[in-house]
Amino acid sequence: MKQQKQETKEKESQSSSLVEKIQQLGQSTIPNAPDSNIHVLSIIGQVEGHVQLPPQNKTTKYEHLIPQIIAIEQNPKIEGLVVVLNTVGGDVEAGLALSEMIASLSKPTVSVVLGGGHSIGVPISVSTDYSFITPSATMTIHPIRLTGLVIGVPQTFEYIDKMQERVLQFVTAHSNIKEEKLKELMFEKGNLTRDIGTNVVGQDAVKYGLINEVGGISGAMSKLNELIGSKKDSQELIQ
Repeated sequence: MKQQKQETKEKESQSSSLVEKIQQLGQSTIPNAPDSNIHVLSIIGQVEGHVQLPPQNKTTKYEHLIPQIIAIEQNPKIEGLVVVLNTVGGDVEAGLALSEMIASLSKPTVSVVLGGGHSIGVPISVSTDYSFITPSATMTIHPIRLTGLVIGVPQTFEYIDKMQERVLQFVTAHSNIKEEKLKELMFEKGNLTRDIGTNVVGQDAVKYGLINEVGGISGAMSKLNELIGSKKDSQELIQ
C-alpha cells in the first residue's frame, strides 16, 4: 500500500514538473525519446526581447532559448537541432541574437517555417545549415520599425539604417538571396496594404533563394539525419 502511494506521488510530481516546463519554457520532453540525438527548438508567436509583452500575447522569450542553445552545444548526446518557426517577428536585437547563436552552433541544424516566419523570423529561419518552408507558409519581409517615442534627429535615422544593415547582412550571408533582391522585396510598395514590404509564400521563398527547399517535418528530419551522418563520416576520416 505504501509503495503504491509512493509511486502515485512520484507520477504526480513528474506530471507537475512537466506542466511547469510547458508553462515556463513552452518546451516538453515528451516528444523526444530519452535516447534521442535531436533537439527541437520551437519559436512560436512573438519573439519577446527587452520589453515584456502583454500576458494575452503568445510569445517566445529569448532568455528562455539562450540556455537551451548553449545546452545543445554542450551536450554530447545531442547531435542535431530542428528549429520550428511560426512567428510574427518581434524584438530585432533578440531575434538577431538568437540567429547568431544558432548559426554559431558546431552541430548540424535545420529549420522549418510552418504558418509564418515573418519580420525578424526571417534571419532566424535562415540561420540554420538548411531550411524548409511548407507550401502554405509565408514570410513577410519589411523594413525595421520602431515603437514608442522616436526622437526626430539624423542620429535616429542613422541608427535605424545601421540596424537594417545588420539584418540585411545576416540574411544574405546565411541564404542564397542577393542583397539587391532582398532590398527590392523589403521596400516594395503595393504588396502590403498601406505598408512597405512583401509577403513571400512557400515556393517563392525558395525561388528567391531565401529558403533552401519546400517541405515539412519529414523532409527536415531526413535532411538533419543526413547532415549528422555526413559530419560523423568526416570526423572518422580525420581520425
